[in-house]
Amino acid sequence: MKFLHHIALILSVSFLPLLLVSCVTEDTQTNSVNGNFQALWQILDEHYCFFPEKSDVYGLNWNDEYTYYKERLSPTMTDEQLFDVCARMLRDLRDGHVNLSSSFNTARFWDWYEKYPANFSDSIQRLYLGTDYYLTGGIKYRILDDNIGYIYCSSFNNTFGSGNLSAIFSKLAICNGVIVDVRNNEGGMLTSAQALAECFTNQVITGGYICHKTGKGHSEFSSPEAIKLTPATGVRWQKKVVVLTNRRCYSAANSFVMYMKACPNVTVMGAQTGGGGGLPFSSELPNGWALRFSACPMYDKDMNPTEFGIEPDVSINMTQLDMARNVDTIIEAARSFLKK
Repeated sequence: MKFLHHIALILSVSFLPLLLVSCVTEDTQTNSVNGNFQALWQILDEHYCFFPEKSDVYGLNWNDEYTYYKERLSPTMTDEQLFDVCARMLRDLRDGHVNLSSSFNTARFWDWYEKYPANFSDSIQRLYLGTDYYLTGGIKYRILDDNIGYIYCSSFNNTFGSGNLSAIFSKLAICNGVIVDVRNNEGGMLTSAQALAECFTNQVITGGYICHKTGKGHSEFSSPEAIKLTPATGVRWQKKVVVLTNRRCYSAANSFVMYMKACPNVTVMGAQTGGGGGLPFSSELPNGWALRFSACPMYDKDMNPTEFGIEPDVSINMTQLDMARNVDTIIEAARSFLKK
């Protein structure tokens, strides 16, 4: 059975040997209904990082999950039927970073944003951006008519170079304040999220913490390791900043909000983020199905968990009345705040 973990971020070398050792016994490595189910449950049992938090928040018991779903197995069930049982068990983790992928389907948990107001309209946002906005590194930006800078970062999948970021803040230098909108940003590379956040600090600061699994037990973790934000080498922003969020801010975007909350002159407005505060890793079942899961928990600068989302400093929802008038309630609240 293959059991390779693909690391999404460069971590300490001491952690790597633990991840690369298979913890599934020979009995569970068979490509059978029971063997694949056993492998799935055990990989997560030994390496998933949020069992303590999920137990505290909504009473998840992973041993009970095993008992309940194992009773729903049959040696003669089809691949699709087995996949359905496994997918239902994974949904109980309530984690958008947990996926099981086969040739015919991908198990997913998207309730972290689907059950909440969107608080974003791309058609309304296009009215604010216009058609003559600037674009670099995937980031859109312009100066609004009240001399407020507006930056929209829809993804952290792109690498942001110092030249890209310096160009943005050089252009916006005349503005009285800047809005950084990361609504509907579902993540990407943590290095890109950190690079953007480092444009807003002039000192080395702690942006949050990360822990690593050190054993098979649900609570066996290393001591928290500080994530340091180092001032960007190019142009840095010195004035007030408002970060706009909604439930669809996830993963690296969730971490970006965490970093920004540690920076000076920053106010977060909008709705609670969607979370995704665990660094994802991947593995494989005996039948070749790919498994992704959260393996390293991240915490904010005050050691609060970020898995369930980050609360804004100012909670604001878009109103139906404003949307009918093609007005973005959250952007307007940010503009008013920055003009005070």
